[in-house]
Amino acid sequence: MQDEAGPRGEERPNEEWNAAAAEPTPSREPPIFNLPTGILAALALICGLYLLQRFVLSGAANQLFAVELGFSPVRYLYPLSEQSLAWAWSPVTYSLLHGSFEHLAFNSLWLAAFGTPVCRRIGEVRFVLFWIVSSIAAALLHLVVNWGEPSLMIGASGVISALMGAACRFAFGERQRNFTRMTGLEPPLLSVGQALADRTVRVFIAVWFFGNIAIAVGLPLFGAGSDSIAWDAHIGGFLLGFFCFSFFDPYSRRATRA
Repeated sequence: MQDEAGPRGEERPNEEWNAAAAEPTPSREPPIFNLPTGILAALALICGLYLLQRFVLSGAANQLFAVELGFSPVRYLYPLSEQSLAWAWSPVTYSLLHGSFEHLAFNSLWLAAFGTPVCRRIGEVRFVLFWIVSSIAAALLHLVVNWGEPSLMIGASGVISALMGAACRFAFGERQRNFTRMTGLEPPLLSVGQALADRTVRVFIAVWFFGNIAIAVGLPLFGAGSDSIAWDAHIGGFLLGFFCFSFFDPYSRRATRA
């Protein structure tokens, strides 16, 4: 390459040009939040609703808010035409509410951990659809197991369980990680059989189901409040995510650039 010319046309000394080229350029600062927009929006929504309940609504208004948005199996014992439309929206809206800061913090951490790879893979629009469908699936199994019970279920755990099930189909296992590391592509979606053939996936599913079945039979694995955990909603969400993720995944049959 030719050296650049100075203001009067004379050539610059090589050492001056090399010194300028060797000066370090300022590096771009890493983003504060390395989370997809869909996950940040979901976290903002569930945290905002919790703050609304905790600091804005009165006690009576907060109770009405929770009853109208929370999921209760007893609703479906009565004629739907004789009640509000809570029976229609509560199978989704319950997943946006949380009963305590600990509940909110725990679910937020798991949502960030498992929601991030899923949202990055399928995009924000499909992520919203996945949230809606998985929350309904979780509520449906809870309804079947607790038919007619006057309980009130809230929390995003069913959706998070679905995200865990979905992640088992593409994010776990050395084979999938090596594929992404070597090619820079999103790995193709594993079939159900391929996922179950991976030892990492099998161990994760076994431990996950053991924890929820232990809760179902009354073992206090998670302290005194474990009897209030909706294990059936967890299972309903997980099964939806694991067996039905291909309907939401745009890369089911091909790999694409990550």
